[in-house]
Amino acid sequence: MNSSQNTSAPFWKQSESRRLEFKEKFPKGTQVARTAIAFANGAGGRIVLGVRDDPRQVVGIPDDELFPLEERISNHIFCQCAPTIIPEIYIQAVEGKNLLVAEIFPGSHKPYYLKAKGKHKGTYVRIGSTVKQASQEMLEELERQRRKVSFDGLPVYDLFVGDVNLKNFKADYQRLTERIMKDDHLKNLGLLVSERKHIYPTHAAVLLSDSLARKRLFPYAKIECARFKGTDTRVFLDQTTIEGPIYAAVEPCLAFVKKNIALSSKIGEVYREDRWEYPLEAIREAISNAIIHRDYSIVGSDIKVAIFDDMLEITSPGPLPDTMLIEKLGTGRSEIRNRVLAPIFKDLKLIEAWGTGIQKMRNEVRDYPEIELVLQETGHAFQVLFRKNEPTGAKLAPSTGQVGAQVAEQAEIEKKINDKHYLKHIEKLFQTATGQVAGQVTGQVAAQVLSVCRTPKKASEIQDLLGLKHRETFMKNYLKPLLASGWIESTIPEKPKSRLQKYRIAEKGLGVLAM
Repeated sequence: MNSSQNTSAPFWKQSESRRLEFKEKFPKGTQVARTAIAFANGAGGRIVLGVRDDPRQVVGIPDDELFPLEERISNHIFCQCAPTIIPEIYIQAVEGKNLLVAEIFPGSHKPYYLKAKGKHKGTYVRIGSTVKQASQEMLEELERQRRKVSFDGLPVYDLFVGDVNLKNFKADYQRLTERIMKDDHLKNLGLLVSERKHIYPTHAAVLLSDSLARKRLFPYAKIECARFKGTDTRVFLDQTTIEGPIYAAVEPCLAFVKKNIALSSKIGEVYREDRWEYPLEAIREAISNAIIHRDYSIVGSDIKVAIFDDMLEITSPGPLPDTMLIEKLGTGRSEIRNRVLAPIFKDLKLIEAWGTGIQKMRNEVRDYPEIELVLQETGHAFQVLFRKNEPTGAKLAPSTGQVGAQVAEQAEIEKKINDKHYLKHIEKLFQTATGQVAGQVTGQVAAQVLSVCRTPKKASEIQDLLGLKHRETFMKNYLKPLLASGWIESTIPEKPKSRLQKYRIAEKGLGVLAM
């Protein structure tokens, strides 16, 4: 199993990441405070002083500056941040030099914010290796984390029980569990909530229902499936949208996959042996996990299953929970985002046991030595890739198809997004392409947009993955300049304002991303 972040090397040799930030010296302004806030609002992390990041070099902190700097960091974080963040600060000896490390632990009083800006404008989160101001949706999620409440368990106050049709769900649940579904049982499951002498359905109940309310409240609670020609998203060979109650989506999705991958046969000693192109049980597990663990509070993003000649890719909206690190996946540890839906999915036998899904995928892939399982966070989403290994001797000069394959190698893309030399080069290319200063379109933003647009996405989906709140700002400062550069293109150019309009990486963008 592969992941996009290598944590086996000493931390001072790793790339900046979700939990790691390097500074050559104490920076001006509130950079350290903002990073500390982002770490406390997320999975924690380390701010390392004494390391030059571009190019990477351990420069160290002079001995006579260590203790004054330690006190300065502690006071800076204490005075700038609320609620109080208490870092663990220590000295790390490396290559005969001293580094100063401020370790920030995940906070229990989220959201943390910059005092001078207040909660709504001063809350920051870590996305990849960058610190971003939290959107309203992110702020609400941090509030839920503090209260230890999951989004799927919240009541929907503008609906009543009669507005949510759970007839099919109750019949299926009773058939599979042999438990009779009465209103009291629905309350015990967290699907109904009593407040002020009224009974309200929760978000989970709406998601499991056949009601129009589900389409109104959760229009993106669906799975977009596509089979593309070759290794990019230019030509659709097959496409379908799977809607309906989320618990019933696994089998139709798997049926689409079986329809669009190869089935080969060989004659064994007694029987004929059939073998699918990809491990079906691993794919079933990945689809189930995507449905169970996606962030349903994110507006504008759906689950995507994309099949290319060289890989099968499953994308689920929402990053890993803040306390779950990508390198810990498959170790048996479980962190449940949707606390109402997950036990129901277990009752319905859509999952077997907590914390076993990744290990099950891993075991299934072992029977496919030609397939590599890749787990990664990209933007504000989580991806599982079943990627075909390059055949021995196939490394020739890059062709168009190979460029597409390189784009599919997301681990390499993530590495580039964290490479400051590459990002500066991107900014120069952008300036040349448009004849204007890069401005808001930084190298990292451009690389992130190119990466997520490998499959066509609506503007709202791209905006959400970038964590941007204001549509007008997003369109003016990000999307339109990238369209003007020719790095991305619209899927319906003759109708630029079509409600079906999506955006995808263009040939120029493929070339930029493959550099």
